[in-house]
Amino acid sequence: MKVYIAGPDVFRPDATVWAESVRERCAALGLSALIPLDGKASTPLGIYANNIDMIRAADVVIANLNPFRGVEPDSGTCFEVGFALALRKRVVGYIRSRELLSDRVARLQGRPLAVKDGYELDADGLRVENFGLPLNLMLAVPVELVEGLEQALRAILLASDARS
Repeated sequence: MKVYIAGPDVFRPDATVWAESVRERCAALGLSALIPLDGKASTPLGIYANNIDMIRAADVVIANLNPFRGVEPDSGTCFEVGFALALRKRVVGYIRSRELLSDRVARLQGRPLAVKDGYELDADGLRVENFGLPLNLMLAVPVELVEGLEQALRAILLASDARS
């Protein structure tokens, strides 16, 4: 089974070491990891095309949906998740914790959210989605969310075992 590994981990200072570790963990479980760093492209268009080809080739996508440079997941990862879902691929997203989105916004802003007309507002006065979900509903509803990469890998194996 081919698994595309989406996420901002490609920006880590130890990205190649991280990628090899993920590749080894997948191989130990009988999975083949497709990681964005695998491509040889170095231009934006080339990297984009390479990642799209890998998502198309994947049987399933695992996505790191932890906050990246702010309150929400990496925008590139969100695109990859949406693309995979449009292709009707299974997507398993992993997060560090199930902290509610509204709680995370308040924590990162360092103050409780204001409330006006029954809506919670962020520091800019914009409504904060509060459906009791850890991510925006457009990710939390269609994506199977688990805590951590290991649980994501186990979720894939459990589903493939159930189909066998």
